[in-house]
Amino acid sequence: MHYVYLLLSICTEVAATTALKATNSFTNPVPTAVVVIGYALTFYFFNLTLSQMPIGIAYAIWSGLGMVLITLFSWVIYKQALDLPAMVGIAFILAGVLVLNLSSKASVH
Repeated sequence: MHYVYLLLSICTEVAATTALKATNSFTNPVPTAVVVIGYALTFYFFNLTLSQMPIGIAYAIWSGLGMVLITLFSWVIYKQALDLPAMVGIAFILAGVLVLNLSSKASVH
């Protein structure tokens, strides 16, 4: 169940962070509400994750996948360009998350 909570935490964080640009300095109410509610849910679900997963591993997965997804969403939604070094860096982040989950015994108590 802790992976479900972690996935929910990542998804709500990605939604909130992606909506942050659309708030126009918190003057646009709908994206602002998405940001506030999204971050509240993010930390709620992340807290539930920590009951069964070490904080260092959970945070590495959360931040790594969140960073990759936000970068991809900003590329699709906001047309922000990705150059070759950015794509290589994203590949390394994904590789690190995969190593943590598939090979490390530290990922769960």
